[in-house]
Amino acid sequence: MTELSGGCLCGQVRYTAAPSHREGYYCHCRMCQLAFGNTRAAYLNLLKTQVRWTTEAPRYYESSKIAKRGFCANCGTPLSFEFLDSEDMDLSVGSLDHPELLSPVEHFAVESRIEAWHSADGLPESRLSDNTKIMQRWRNTYGPDAQTGVDTIQPSRK
Repeated sequence: MTELSGGCLCGQVRYTAAPSHREGYYCHCRMCQLAFGNTRAAYLNLLKTQVRWTTEAPRYYESSKIAKRGFCANCGTPLSFEFLDSEDMDLSVGSLDHPELLSPVEHFAVESRIEAWHSADGLPESRLSDNTKIMQRWRNTYGPDAQTGVDTIQPSRK
C-alpha cells in the first residue's frame, strides 16, 4: 500500500503515513466537535509508528488528562488526536493530500451527534459510553462517577 501524505493549510506542518488500511471513521463526541469547530471529526486510526512528521511536528493541546490533539500553531489546522497511553493515534482525514483515498466505515460517539446535521448513510454506529477501554481510561483519571467529555474538563461550562 502506498504512503499517504498530508499537512496543514499553510504547509508549515507536513507528514507521511503508512497505514495498513484505507478506512476512516466519524467521531461525533462533543470534544471533537469543539476541537474541529464542526459537527463531527473524520479520522484515520493508525499506529503512531506509522506516521512521520516531515517538516516540523505539530503543536499539541492537552484536551484532557488522558489525550492530546495536534495542530498547526501557524494556521490552526487540526491534525491529530492521541491517547497518551496508546500506541495508536488518529490523523484528521481532511488534512490528507488525498482524502478521497479513504472511506468512512463507522460513526463513533453517536450519543452526542447533532441530528439536524446528520444524513443517514447506513454505516455502523457506536456509543462512546460502550467503549470500555476509553471509559476505563477516563474513570481511572477523573474518578469512577465521572462522565466523559467537556463538562468534566471544564466544570465552569455546567
